Amino acid sequence: MADFSHIDADGNAIMVDITEKDITERTATAKGSVLMQPETMAMIINGGVKKGDVLSVAQLAGIMGAKKTPDIIPLCHPIKLTSVTVDFVCDPKRNAVDISATCKLCGQTGVEMEALTAVSIAALTVYDMCKAVDRGMRLTDIRLVQKVGGKSGTFESE
Repeated sequence: MADFSHIDADGNAIMVDITEKDITERTATAKGSVLMQPETMAMIINGGVKKGDVLSVAQLAGIMGAKKTPDIIPLCHPIKLTSVTVDFVCDPKRNAVDISATCKLCGQTGVEMEALTAVSIAALTVYDMCKAVDRGMRLTDIRLVQKVGGKSGTFESE
């Protein structure tokens, strides 16, 4: 089993030194879902949420979250993202908003945390905008589904 990269030999938290890593194109995609009541799903689809267009606001929040990842996740490197996309699919059969975020850059470290943060912040925003009508919503299955680039190569979970 591999050692944790953010812990030194003495058990102290460290920021991984990426000085010697090659600059390569790197992408990561994360996904997650917000499960809700059928009435809440209908309000989102029909634009009936008082706070506004839930998915547009959540999309911007997800993009902003990806950009702010090193400010909220300890030991993440500040990076120059070249692209962040946040997409939604409303699934009335499951009463779910499915979220997908992809982050890209050319750099020395990956963008997995940025993609995961984008999905998480987008999901939290859906919750925040709809909580007045449905406090029982659940944020579920937030996970990395693909990572490409860097020394470790490609990872796919789906």
